[in-house]
Amino acid sequence: MASPKEEQQVLSDSAPPIEKKKYTVIIGATPNPMRYAYFAAQKLNRHDHPILPLGIKKGQVEGIDILDLRRRPALENVDTVTMYINPIHQAEWEDYILSLKPRRIIFNPGTENPRFASKANSIGIETLNACTLVMLSAGTY
Repeated sequence: MASPKEEQQVLSDSAPPIEKKKYTVIIGATPNPMRYAYFAAQKLNRHDHPILPLGIKKGQVEGIDILDLRRRPALENVDTVTMYINPIHQAEWEDYILSLKPRRIIFNPGTENPRFASKANSIGIETLNACTLVMLSAGTY
Protein backbone atom coordinates (compact mmCIF):
# COMPACT_ATOMS: atom_id res chain seq x y z
CA MET A 1 0.00 0.00 0.00
CA ALA A 2 1.34 3.43 -0.98
CA SER A 3 1.90 6.04 1.69
CA PRO A 4 -0.09 9.31 1.44
CA LYS A 5 3.10 11.04 0.32
CA GLU A 6 3.66 8.46 -2.45
CA GLU A 7 -0.01 8.74 -3.52
CA GLN A 8 0.31 12.51 -3.71
CA GLN A 9 3.46 12.16 -5.85
CA VAL A 10 1.70 9.76 -8.26
CA LEU A 11 -1.26 12.15 -8.57
CA SER A 12 0.96 15.16 -9.23
CA ASP A 13 3.02 13.24 -11.80
CA SER A 14 -0.08 12.18 -13.71
CA ALA A 15 -1.84 15.55 -13.69
CA PRO A 16 -1.85 17.24 -17.09
CA PRO A 17 0.23 20.41 -17.34
CA ILE A 18 -1.68 23.65 -17.06
CA GLU A 19 -1.70 25.35 -20.45
CA LYS A 20 -1.28 29.09 -20.77
CA LYS A 21 -4.02 30.83 -22.69
CA LYS A 22 -3.15 31.73 -26.25
CA TYR A 23 -4.60 35.06 -27.26
CA THR A 24 -5.97 36.57 -30.43
CA VAL A 25 -4.96 40.22 -30.70
CA ILE A 26 -7.50 42.34 -32.56
CA ILE A 27 -5.69 45.25 -34.21
CA GLY A 28 -8.23 47.99 -34.88
CA ALA A 29 -10.63 46.99 -32.09
CA THR A 30 -13.50 49.39 -31.56
CA PRO A 31 -16.43 49.84 -29.18
CA ASN A 32 -18.66 50.48 -32.23
CA PRO A 33 -21.03 47.48 -32.51
CA MET A 34 -21.51 48.17 -36.23
CA ARG A 35 -17.86 47.41 -37.14
CA TYR A 36 -16.47 44.03 -38.21
CA ALA A 37 -13.74 44.20 -35.57
CA TYR A 38 -16.49 44.31 -32.94
CA PHE A 39 -18.30 41.33 -34.52
CA ALA A 40 -15.02 39.42 -34.57
CA ALA A 41 -14.45 40.06 -30.85
CA GLN A 42 -17.93 38.74 -30.07
CA LYS A 43 -17.54 35.66 -32.24
CA LEU A 44 -14.04 34.86 -30.98
CA ASN A 45 -15.34 34.97 -27.40
CA ARG A 46 -18.29 32.75 -28.30
CA HIS A 47 -15.84 30.23 -29.75
CA ASP A 48 -13.68 30.35 -26.59
CA HIS A 49 -10.74 32.17 -28.18
CA PRO A 50 -9.46 34.69 -25.60
CA ILE A 51 -8.99 38.16 -27.06
CA LEU A 52 -6.82 41.19 -26.47
CA PRO A 53 -8.42 44.15 -28.25
CA LEU A 54 -6.05 46.92 -29.37
CA GLY A 55 -7.12 50.15 -31.00
CA ILE A 56 -6.98 53.90 -30.88
CA LYS A 57 -10.56 54.33 -29.69
CA LYS A 58 -11.28 54.13 -25.98
CA GLY A 59 -13.96 51.82 -24.73
CA GLN A 60 -14.72 48.16 -24.27
CA VAL A 61 -15.60 45.21 -26.39
CA GLU A 62 -17.12 42.11 -24.81
CA GLY A 63 -16.48 43.67 -21.39
CA ILE A 64 -12.75 43.96 -22.07
CA ASP A 65 -11.00 47.34 -22.15
CA ILE A 66 -9.55 48.23 -25.52
CA LEU A 67 -5.80 48.66 -25.03
CA ASP A 68 -4.27 51.77 -26.57
CA LEU A 69 -2.35 50.63 -29.64
CA ARG A 70 -0.32 53.85 -29.57
CA ARG A 71 1.25 52.74 -26.28
CA ARG A 72 2.38 49.46 -27.85
CA PRO A 73 1.54 47.40 -24.76
CA ALA A 74 3.73 44.43 -23.91
CA LEU A 75 1.70 41.28 -24.54
CA GLU A 76 2.52 37.61 -24.06
CA ASN A 77 1.13 34.33 -25.35
CA VAL A 78 -0.08 35.79 -28.64
CA ASP A 79 -1.22 33.08 -31.04
CA THR A 80 -2.97 35.14 -33.71
CA VAL A 81 -3.13 38.77 -34.77
CA THR A 82 -6.25 39.62 -36.75
CA MET A 83 -6.02 42.87 -38.68
CA TYR A 84 -8.82 45.41 -38.98
CA ILE A 85 -6.86 48.48 -40.08
CA ASN A 86 -6.22 49.72 -43.59
CA PRO A 87 -2.80 48.87 -45.09
CA ILE A 88 -2.00 52.60 -45.29
CA HIS A 89 -2.12 52.74 -41.48
CA GLN A 90 -0.35 49.43 -40.83
CA ALA A 91 3.23 50.59 -41.51
CA GLU A 92 3.66 52.40 -38.20
CA TRP A 93 2.56 49.29 -36.27
CA GLU A 94 4.40 46.58 -38.23
CA ASP A 95 7.46 46.26 -36.00
CA TYR A 96 5.28 46.24 -32.90
CA ILE A 97 3.00 43.55 -34.33
CA LEU A 98 5.99 41.40 -35.31
CA SER A 99 7.48 41.87 -31.81
CA LEU A 100 4.41 40.10 -30.40
CA LYS A 101 5.71 36.92 -32.08
CA PRO A 102 2.35 35.61 -33.21
CA ARG A 103 2.05 32.23 -34.87
CA ARG A 104 -0.01 33.87 -37.61
CA ILE A 105 -1.47 37.13 -38.86
CA ILE A 106 -4.90 37.20 -40.49
CA PHE A 107 -5.39 40.00 -43.01
CA ASN A 108 -9.15 40.45 -43.13
CA PRO A 109 -10.81 41.78 -46.32
CA GLY A 110 -9.59 45.29 -47.01
CA THR A 111 -6.46 44.88 -44.87
CA GLU A 112 -4.43 42.72 -47.25
CA ASN A 113 -0.81 43.89 -47.35
CA PRO A 114 1.60 41.78 -49.45
CA ARG A 115 4.68 43.73 -48.31
CA PHE A 116 3.89 43.30 -44.59
CA ALA A 117 2.89 39.66 -45.16
CA SER A 118 6.23 39.01 -46.86
CA LYS A 119 8.07 40.65 -43.96
CA ALA A 120 6.17 38.44 -41.48
CA ASN A 121 6.73 35.29 -43.56
CA SER A 122 10.47 36.00 -43.67
CA ILE A 123 10.65 35.58 -39.89
CA GLY A 124 8.46 32.47 -39.79
CA ILE A 125 5.03 33.99 -39.15
CA GLU A 126 2.19 32.46 -41.15
CA THR A 127 -0.04 34.95 -42.93
CA LEU A 128 -3.51 34.51 -44.32
CA ASN A 129 -5.67 36.71 -46.50
CA ALA A 130 -8.89 35.52 -44.95
CA CYS A 131 -11.89 36.57 -42.92
CA THR A 132 -11.83 35.80 -39.20
CA LEU A 133 -15.64 35.69 -39.11
CA VAL A 134 -15.84 33.19 -41.98
CA MET A 135 -13.05 31.07 -40.51
CA LEU A 136 -14.89 30.85 -37.18
CA SER A 137 -18.18 29.96 -38.91
CA ALA A 138 -16.50 27.29 -41.04
CA GLY A 139 -14.53 25.80 -38.15
CA THR A 140 -11.18 26.59 -39.80
CA TYR A 141 -9.96 29.14 -37.26
